[in-house]
Amino acid sequence: VILLLNRSIMGKLIDEVGTGVVTGDKVLKIFEAARKHGFAIPAVNVTSSSTANAVLEAAKELNSPIILQISNGGAAFFAGKAIDNKNQHAAVVGATAGAEFIRSIAPSYGIPVILHSDHCAKKLLPWFDGMLKADMEYFKKNGEPLFSSHMLDLSEETDPENIGTCAKYFAQMKEMQIWLEMEIGITGGEEDGVDNTNTDQSRLYTQPEQVLAVHSALAAIDPKFSIAAAFGNVHGVYKPGNVKLSPEMLGKHQSFVKEKIGSKLDKPLFLVMHGGSGSTKAEIATAVRNGVVKMNVDTDTQWSYWEGLKDFYEAKKGYLQGQIGNPEGADKPNKKYYDPRVWVREAEKTMVARVKQACADLGNVGTLDKEI
Repeated sequence: VILLLNRSIMGKLIDEVGTGVVTGDKVLKIFEAARKHGFAIPAVNVTSSSTANAVLEAAKELNSPIILQISNGGAAFFAGKAIDNKNQHAAVVGATAGAEFIRSIAPSYGIPVILHSDHCAKKLLPWFDGMLKADMEYFKKNGEPLFSSHMLDLSEETDPENIGTCAKYFAQMKEMQIWLEMEIGITGGEEDGVDNTNTDQSRLYTQPEQVLAVHSALAAIDPKFSIAAAFGNVHGVYKPGNVKLSPEMLGKHQSFVKEKIGSKLDKPLFLVMHGGSGSTKAEIATAVRNGVVKMNVDTDTQWSYWEGLKDFYEAKKGYLQGQIGNPEGADKPNKKYYDPRVWVREAEKTMVARVKQACADLGNVGTLDKEI
C-alpha cells in the first residue's frame, strides 16, 4: 500500500514543470531530476532566432528539457552590429530581445526551456546589472523574471572576492527566484574576449576546499545555485590528448562537501561542465556520473551550423553564382537556391543533429517522461 501511495504521488517531469521558459522551483526540479536519474542537460549558446530555433527543435524531437544561453558577445550580435555597445548597451538590449523572442516561441515546442546568460566576468558586470534590471521589470509585470538563470564568472579574481560578489548578487536574485551559476577555478582557452590561454595550469583544477567555501556562502542564501568547478576544462576545440581532463575530481568534491555539511545526498552539489566541446564520451560520462547536471556546448555547434551551409554551397555551387544561369540553362533562375530561408535551414539541420548528439552523450533523451 505504501509503495502504491508513493507511486501515485510521483509524476512525470513534464507534468511537474510544464512547457516554455521555466523559472524558480521548476528549474530546481529539472536539475534535481537530472541528479536523481543521472543525466545532464546541454546548454547551447544561441546568437540568433535561427540558432535558437535549431536548439529548440532538437529538444522537441528528443522530448527533453534544454538550456539556451546567451553570451555577452552573442547578446550584442543579437541586437545588431550597428548598435553601440558603450556601457554594455548593445549586450543588454540584445540579451533582452533574445530572451523575449525565446519566451514567445518556446511554448510552441512543447518542452521546458531554461533561459540562461553565459559567462560574465568582472569587467562585464554592467551587462549583468542591465539584465537584472530587465528581470525585475518583467517580474513586476508577470511574477517571474525574464531569465531563468544567470552565470557569474569571477574566477580570475581572488576566491574571497569571487565568492563575496556572487553572494551579494545572489541575495538580490533570491526575490525573483533566479538560479545562479558561478565558477571557481579557471576554464582555460579563450571565450568571449576573456583569454585564459596562458594561465597557471594549477588553476585549471579546483580544490574541494574551494567548492565547500562556495557552497557554504551560497547555501545560506538559497538552494538554487550551481558550481562550475574546473577539472582541466578548456574552451574551444583541441586535439585529443592536448588537454588533461580529470572529471573524477568532481566525485571527490561531492564526497568532501557531503561529509562536511552532513548531507543525506551522495551528490549534494549541482555541478556544471564548461568547455564541453571536444571532450570524449567517456570524460562526459564520468562528469555526469559525478554530479554534472549542465554542460556548455558552443564551439561544436558553431561548426555544425557552418557545416550545413558549407555542404549546401558545395552541392549547389553551380546554382549560386548569379541570379540567372545554372547547369540547367543560361536563362534558368536560381532564387530557390539563394533564398536565405533555404541555406539558413540547411545550417539549422546540421545544428539540430549536433544538439541531439550532445543530448545523447549526456543521457538527456526522453527525460521529460522520467518520474520525479
